[in-house]
Amino acid sequence: MNKIKLNWKKIAAVVVMAVVYLAVLIVCNDIDKKEMVSTDGRTFEKAVVTEITKDNLYKDGSRAGNQEVILRINSGELKGQEVEATSPDGMLFGATCEVGMKVIAIVSISDGNNLVTVYSQDRSMAIYGFAAFFVLCVCLVGGWKGFKSILSLAFTGVTILFILFPLMYRGYSPILMSVIICTIATIFSMMMIGGLSTKTAAATIGTVFGVIASAVAAMVFGHFAGISGYNVSDIENLIYVRQITSIKVGELLFSGIIISALGAVTDVGVSVASTIQEIHQTDPNLGKRKLFLSGIHVGRDMMGTMVDTLILAYVGTALSTLVTNYAYDLSYNQLINSNNIGIEIMQSLAGSLGIVLAVPITAFVAVELIYRKPKEEKAVAEQMPDGDNESMPEGISVSEN
Repeated sequence: MNKIKLNWKKIAAVVVMAVVYLAVLIVCNDIDKKEMVSTDGRTFEKAVVTEITKDNLYKDGSRAGNQEVILRINSGELKGQEVEATSPDGMLFGATCEVGMKVIAIVSISDGNNLVTVYSQDRSMAIYGFAAFFVLCVCLVGGWKGFKSILSLAFTGVTILFILFPLMYRGYSPILMSVIICTIATIFSMMMIGGLSTKTAAATIGTVFGVIASAVAAMVFGHFAGISGYNVSDIENLIYVRQITSIKVGELLFSGIIISALGAVTDVGVSVASTIQEIHQTDPNLGKRKLFLSGIHVGRDMMGTMVDTLILAYVGTALSTLVTNYAYDLSYNQLINSNNIGIEIMQSLAGSLGIVLAVPITAFVAVELIYRKPKEEKAVAEQMPDGDNESMPEGISVSEN
């Protein structure tokens, strides 16, 4: 007969950490944001196109000018009313309206007069549906570990949005805060996926040092190449933000490199630590040197693919800029010395360097932790079958009578 035993100490620890985390969220978000742009009387509301009174479609199939439409407003002060609106023919704003189409409308109310403009197609349900499909696929393929991966991803997202951003807004160093937040997110993710073990500790330490190495490499490169956080394309907006808030704009570029490198470095750290753990369990008599070299060999195989993955990710995000430069046939000297290209090179190589350095650091820490474990603990770990209690939540174990 199976009995479920609750580890009340672990459960209490989880509850305490959850309470502390919620308290930090509340404190960090207890701020009064300074108004950047006046939005009095202007709101973004959900609406449906009920009629097109004037189209902007020409005989040759092209569109120019604005559409004039009738919208039924489904939220806000004008909810339930049908109002006249215009839909601009723009690439960034407006939409090509059709009857029955759901849109987001900019509603401006002043002195009893309403001005309504179509902002964009309502994409919220498409986003929610795609996110739900992603979560479903991860859970179906990954099972319980897939579900824990989603929880760790959600934790990281909430931590960045509601702790990191408010701290940067208050004037704290974006670089320092990014390192701390990435460390916390890494520890949580590792604990969720791997539990409390030497493998988790080694992967966490290797990941944190790899991410820090990325940040240091980026700052050193930026110093010698004359690239700072003020060389980015949207610097005009950032300078305006700096004048009104306490945000340290110059550090945002390097803070972004830390966050963007976290995922790839984490993948390498976990893989190397897991491999060393598995090799040690298979052959406990293997020496420290051979165990370390085994981790390095596995890391070398991963470095090629992960470096390609990271660099191609940066190339993909900058593809529009790169294609534009190609079309204009810019000279090599102009291209290689432009701020945008320099920043992309810095991000790609700094992140890749973090991946490379995470391999030996993780391998070294994993081997040292394994051989520093008490002999009794090592014996129990080696005798325990892989995957025991894998399907049970933290704090719950199963025993048989």
